[in-house]
Amino acid sequence: MSRLIVDAHLDLAMNAIEWNRDLAMPLEHIRLKEMNMKDKPDRGKGTVCLPELRKGKVGFVVATQLARVNPFNSALTGWNSPAQAWAMTQAQLTWYREMEKQGEMVQIVDKRGMDAHIKLWNDETIADETKPVGFLLSLEGADSLVTPDYLYEAYEYGLRAIGLSHFGPGRYADGTKTAGRIHPEGLELMKIMGELRMILDVTHLTDEGFTQAMERYAGPIWASHHNVRKIVPNQRQLNDAQIKQLIERDAVIGGMLDCWAMDIRFIDTVSDPWQLDIRLEMLIDHWDHICQIAGNSLHIGIGSDLDGIFGTEQSPWDMNSIADLQKYTYLLSNKGYTEQDIDNIFHGNWLRFLRNALR
Repeated sequence: MSRLIVDAHLDLAMNAIEWNRDLAMPLEHIRLKEMNMKDKPDRGKGTVCLPELRKGKVGFVVATQLARVNPFNSALTGWNSPAQAWAMTQAQLTWYREMEKQGEMVQIVDKRGMDAHIKLWNDETIADETKPVGFLLSLEGADSLVTPDYLYEAYEYGLRAIGLSHFGPGRYADGTKTAGRIHPEGLELMKIMGELRMILDVTHLTDEGFTQAMERYAGPIWASHHNVRKIVPNQRQLNDAQIKQLIERDAVIGGMLDCWAMDIRFIDTVSDPWQLDIRLEMLIDHWDHICQIAGNSLHIGIGSDLDGIFGTEQSPWDMNSIADLQKYTYLLSNKGYTEQDIDNIFHGNWLRFLRNALR
């Protein structure tokens, strides 16, 4: 029997709006539509759509808004002004609203709504393929907030989690592949987040920014999609001291399935998951490491990032779609994880965290 899965990081609206993917359609249809397209590396290789989420019993996700601002003279892609980035996040929000109108998705903004949604997904008398996918809205990188006060408006439309940074230099905090700090504007933003009791996502922060966040933010903190630096030694992953700090704050760390975050040998657009034999099972090594530090399985979960600008060309070779997350029942059991451990990883830890964090 399939277990309910909570996936704490999917860029659904970015795929729908910028990739022009009709995520309500079957995956085979989306792939065929893109078969001769060459504008992005994952064309014809996508792994996520709403039917596949239902097929895999991924009934609740943390879904993002994402629009970065391009620094002057930067090679990174992005929008040329905060106003343009804000407009893109609003287009993404409109897509989520349309999915709600069509009965495909439902937004979760508080504890009561989440508990009702989980009850629906646990009701075996209703077919999973008819149930809406629940989503908690998160902002990946705060660049699009024109000023910190824009956060009040975003909270009103349901934003509940924020990561201050993404890749490279950011308007509020510097991110992956840099060594900068959280900027004064970012510290101001954190004050408003604390006032609203929002979730701070430390994913993509620099090491210095991580330390600042842990010292200065008193509200709920999680790492939505992070792996372990001991296994993949680059700045994007969490080191042991950071993992210990997160455990002390009762945070949950979501394991991600981007091959370069699972195996240090993998190089984007060059390596092949099959040739390097990168399998779903390899993520368990990262979870194991966190469990050994924690002494339990209460601080790990799934934050797959499976649609984060990559597809099957950069995913474990034994995974065709996000529905294959269900394979972890067997894989974890085979590694000695108990039924309770597996429930914790699939949904229990994220739900416990959110019941404490949401109003």
